[in-house]
Amino acid sequence: MNRLARTTSPYLLQHADNPVDWWPWGPEAFEEAKRRDVPVLLSVGYSACHWCHVMAHESFEDRATAEFLNEHFVSVKVDREERPDVDAVYMEAVQAATGQGGWPMTVFLTPDAEPFYFGTYFPPEPRHGTPSFRQVLEGVRAAWADRPGEVAEVAGKIVRDLAGREIGFGSTQAPGEAEIAQALLGLTREYDAQRGGFGGAPKFPPSMVLEFLLRHHARTGAEGALQMAQDTCERMARGGIYDQLGGGFARYAVDRGWVVPHFEKMLYDNALLCRVYTHLWRVTGSETARRVALETADFMVRELRTAEGGFASALDADSDDGSGRHVEGAYYVWDPAQLREVLGDDDAELAARYFGVTEEGTFEHGRSVLRLPQQEGVFDAERLESVRGRLFAARAGRPAPGRDDKVVAAWNGLAVAALAETGACFDRPDLVEAAAGAADLLVRLHLDEHARLTRTSKDGRAGANAGVLEDYADVAEGFLALASVTGEGVWLEFAGLLLDHVLARFVDAGSGALYDTADDAEQLIRRPQDPTDNATPSGWSAAAGALLSYAAHTGSEPHRTAAERALGVVKALGPRVPRFIGWGLAVAEAWLDGPREVAVVGPSLDDEATRTLHRTALLGTAPGAVVAVGAVDGDEFPLLEGRPLIDGGAAAYVCRNFTCDAPTTDPERLRTALSS
Repeated sequence: MNRLARTTSPYLLQHADNPVDWWPWGPEAFEEAKRRDVPVLLSVGYSACHWCHVMAHESFEDRATAEFLNEHFVSVKVDREERPDVDAVYMEAVQAATGQGGWPMTVFLTPDAEPFYFGTYFPPEPRHGTPSFRQVLEGVRAAWADRPGEVAEVAGKIVRDLAGREIGFGSTQAPGEAEIAQALLGLTREYDAQRGGFGGAPKFPPSMVLEFLLRHHARTGAEGALQMAQDTCERMARGGIYDQLGGGFARYAVDRGWVVPHFEKMLYDNALLCRVYTHLWRVTGSETARRVALETADFMVRELRTAEGGFASALDADSDDGSGRHVEGAYYVWDPAQLREVLGDDDAELAARYFGVTEEGTFEHGRSVLRLPQQEGVFDAERLESVRGRLFAARAGRPAPGRDDKVVAAWNGLAVAALAETGACFDRPDLVEAAAGAADLLVRLHLDEHARLTRTSKDGRAGANAGVLEDYADVAEGFLALASVTGEGVWLEFAGLLLDHVLARFVDAGSGALYDTADDAEQLIRRPQDPTDNATPSGWSAAAGALLSYAAHTGSEPHRTAAERALGVVKALGPRVPRFIGWGLAVAEAWLDGPREVAVVGPSLDDEATRTLHRTALLGTAPGAVVAVGAVDGDEFPLLEGRPLIDGGAAAYVCRNFTCDAPTTDPERLRTALSS
C-alpha cells in the first residue's frame, strides 16, 4: 500500500494506488533521498485541478515512468491546499525562474530541499517545444549523476536569491486618500468596460477588488466605483461562469466574456462572491444581486456542507460523461437534443433562447454552457421557473463531479462570514445556523487548547498540518461576523484568541510585517511572506482587517496599531498593483471610515424594537462597520458597556474610536447614520 493511503488529503489519496512510490512531505522523504543520494521530485497540486488529473493519468499511472522514478528519485506529493507554505515557497522559485507558474507544479530538489529545476505540466511526449516528462526525468538524472557540482551551484544560487526577497513595504502607516485615488485610477485603466472585470483571458472573478469598490463608493459616493462593481457582477451573473441552474460560481472563465468556465467550483470563490453580491444588494437593492447571493449560499449549503457541519473545499471540473470517460464540464453542458429530451419541443425552444444553447454550441462537441444572453423581461417568468426546475432535476441524474471533502480552516472562515451576513440581510436564519455549525466545527476540531489552529480536517479527523496566517485571519473574520449577527459574545472571544496568536507568532516585532507561517513552524528554505491576493485575500491583508475589526469591538490599541502597521504594504503596493491587493484596499477603506462601531441595546434580544435596530445596523453600508447587540445588562461586548436604554426601550449608538453620536431609537435615523 502506498504511503499516501495513510493521509487525510483527498488529493493525496487520489494517488495512493499509483505505481509511483510516493512519499508525503516530511523529513523522512528527504532523509531517504540523502541515504540513496538521489534528487527529490516534488509534485504539487490539488484535487479539483484538471491538469493534475491529466498528468497523473498520463505519467504517474504509467508503470514504465513509475519504475524510472522509483529507481532514480524520491517522489514527494503535496496537496497545495493542505500545505500552502510549501506551495508558496516553491511556486515563487518556479515563477522567478520561468516567468510563470501553475498546477501541477513540478520541481526537482536536492536532498536538502533546495530547488534546481522547475516546471508545471509535462506531457507524455514532446509538444510545442515542451519536452516530455520522461525526457525531463532523464535530463535531471543525468545532470545529478554527471554534473553534481553544477546542480549544487544552481540550487545554492536559487536559495540565496529567494532569501533576498524579503518584503520591503516602506511604511508603517495606512494609505491615505492619495494612495486610494491612485489605486482607483489604476483599476479604471485596467477595467474591461465591454465585458466587466479586469484584464483579458482567462478571467477570474475579482472578488476582493469588488469589495474595495463597494466600500469606496459607500465611503465617498464615487459612482464610477459602484458602476464597475455593479456591471462586473451583472455580467458574471449572466455568464457561463455562474451556474444558471444550481447557483454558485466556477473558478474562472477561459474567455474574456465569462462564457465558458473552467468548471471546478471552489468554496472560497463562492464564499467571497456570496458576500460581494449581498453587499451589492445592500447598496442598490438589485434583484439580481439578491438572487445570486441566495442561490450561491444555497449551493454552498446543499452541495458543499459536510456531515460534520463544515464545508468541503471543492467540486471537480471533470465528471463521467455517461460513457465511462471523465470529461471536463460534462455535468453542466447541454445541447438542443438534450433540452428536447427533458422539456419537449416547445419548452426546449424557449430554454435554448433563454440560456443561449445553439446547434454549434459554445463549448466542445456542440454543447453549450448555460448563460443568460438576453434580458429576462421578454420571457414568461413562471414558465421559466418550471423549465429551470426540470433541467436542474434532470441534471441531478447525471454522474456528479467528485467532491474534495477536506475542510480548510481559512475557507470555512470565509464561508462563516458570508453565510452569517447573507442570512441576516435576507432574513434566512437557516443560513446563520449553517454558519454557526461550521464555526462550531472549527472550534471543536481545528482549535486546540493553546488557541492554535489546524489547517484541515476530513471526516471529523483533524489533519497534521499547522494553520497558516490566512487560517487565523479568515477564521477570526468569520467569528467576528458571526458575533455581530448573533449577538453571541463567545465568537468575539474566540476571534481574540486567534488574533493574539497572530500578534505573538506571525508579526515581525521590528517592522510590523507579517509572515505566512508562525515563527515556530517548520523551517523551509525561506519563510513565506506574500501580501498580495491570489484566489483568496492574502493572509497579510486578512489579518489587518480582522485586527482592525477586533480593535473596533474592544478598543484594543495593540490590535489597532498592528492593523495600521500591516496596512503600510497597501500604501506601497495599492497605487502600483491594485488588482492584486484588493482586500488590503478594502481594509484601508474601513480604516479611513473609522471603522464605525454600532452598539444596539435593548431589554432583550427578543424585543421587536431591538431586532429592528439590529437588522438596520447590519444593513448599513459603512465600510467595515462592526455591530454589537445585547441586553442592557449584558456584558458580552465591550461596545455595550455604559450604553443605557432610552426611556426603557431599545437604542442604537454609532461611534468612531469609542466616541459616539447621540443615541437613536429610530431605525431611519440609524440607517442614515450608517450610509453617509
